Amino acid sequence: MDTSLAHQLIPLVLMAPPLLLALTFHEFAHGYIAWRLGDPTAAREGRLSMNPLRHLDPLGTLAFFLIKFGWAKPVPVNASYFRDPKQGMLFVALAGPVSNLLLAVVSAVAVKLLAPLAVTLHGLGLADSVMLPLLIMLVDSVWINLLLCIFNLIPVPPLDGGRILAGFLPDRLAYSFQRFEQLGIVAILVLSLTGALGKIIVPVVQVANDLLLT
Repeated sequence: MDTSLAHQLIPLVLMAPPLLLALTFHEFAHGYIAWRLGDPTAAREGRLSMNPLRHLDPLGTLAFFLIKFGWAKPVPVNASYFRDPKQGMLFVALAGPVSNLLLAVVSAVAVKLLAPLAVTLHGLGLADSVMLPLLIMLVDSVWINLLLCIFNLIPVPPLDGGRILAGFLPDRLAYSFQRFEQLGIVAILVLSLTGALGKIIVPVVQVANDLLLT
């Protein structure tokens, strides 16, 4: 394989496992909280799973590698099963970003624990071939999960942040706000493709990333 091509592919290969875990855990968290609140829809459709194939959206995964923003297939949720539909949807929406924040923190702790060991064992074949790729994946995991967390907290439907905001609005205003979901999708795509969204949230992600890893 051409050396330059290998250097381009290796970072993508190492990024794939933390990306799959981040997207899968995010969607699983939505489904799990919905199930705990009484909605069996996700479980019935096989989405209450940590199998990435159950959740991946091919276009959303490709977009993450190309424009650094991506998405998985939304877990189906039927709010009519909830005792309090509005509050239930709020908790379900919160579950996704919280799951990514948790993964980011766990990954950062693992980096801090393993980095000194990697330095000590540097030069040994096994250490360099196992520890270094593992550390790179963990560092990637911190960034990816923070990015997904902050991106999804943008208060625009259909993102989790839009549903979280709707949970705090009066019923009539929340209903009107959620009707702009299709417009929200278009706005997010346009902002992502033009790079404007990255200019807004990447600095926030960078600050959070630095706080966790330093």
